[in-house]
Amino acid sequence: MSPTIYTIILSSLATGTIVTMTSFHWLMAWIGLELNTLAIIPIISTLHHPRSTEAATKYFLTQAAASAMILFSSMINAWNTGTWDITQMSYAPSNILLSLALALELGLAPAHFWLPEVLQGSTLLTALIMTTWQKLAPLSLIYLTMINLPSTILLMLGLTSSAVGGWSGLNQTQTRKIMAYSSIAHLGWLAMLASIMSYIMIMNLMVDWMMTTVLLTSVICSKSKTIQDTATTWTTSPTLDIIMMLLLLSLGGLPPLTGFLPKWLVLEELIMQNLIPGATAMAMSALLSLFFYLRLTYTTTLTLPPNTLEMKFKW
Repeated sequence: MSPTIYTIILSSLATGTIVTMTSFHWLMAWIGLELNTLAIIPIISTLHHPRSTEAATKYFLTQAAASAMILFSSMINAWNTGTWDITQMSYAPSNILLSLALALELGLAPAHFWLPEVLQGSTLLTALIMTTWQKLAPLSLIYLTMINLPSTILLMLGLTSSAVGGWSGLNQTQTRKIMAYSSIAHLGWLAMLASIMSYIMIMNLMVDWMMTTVLLTSVICSKSKTIQDTATTWTTSPTLDIIMMLLLLSLGGLPPLTGFLPKWLVLEELIMQNLIPGATAMAMSALLSLFFYLRLTYTTTLTLPPNTLEMKFKW
């Protein structure tokens, strides 16, 4: 893809997200989401490989279905209340439909099946865009309609996502799929917060965004597509190796590191709201995620790959 076309597509991608984030009318929000979807499809299918074409098709179908559901829920609301204002979603059935549509848009469990497949079929750079930038538009809609969305549904989506993200990530060997399940688990924590505390949700999102961006950039630099590839990261750059180790432990939520703070605040808030079973379930699911982060940390920093030659270079 030529740099000019790539620049136009990236600016369309940014425009779509910004239109959705700044709009108060449902039609404008929907137009932003559609623009965003249409801009990322050529980026996913740049490889000209059957797998990337399949990923682009899956992404298009899920996002189109989610956008249609969002538009449908806003139409039902407008029909019953006479307003297209995003913050005035007062009709209960349209709120339930909107919650499910946003769950599909983000990749919250049980509507998460498309996300690992799409990430696996695209490049690492595209995976970086999809796990960070692409989450902003749906999360801003959740933020705007937070008061009206049914909290029971959000809590259930959060619990299932963190559990599914933890369980499914255990069996993976591909770094992109691991990052996809990690993203699902982190979205679960965000969904838990959406119904309780908005400002902690934003802080959680920013911390997660920064850590994921730096980790995926490190993975791109070391060209690590599988867990086995991460074992030779030290030949590329020992500094990068240490950064990756700290980032993985931080994403797992170990105490002295940044990633521990959002988890601590979430659990504290859940306990204050008397949601102790939910807090326990979230803490247990965080242990599952921690296991596969520790496994990645182990291969990245503590093991050497099998070497047949005397020289330990990455060929």
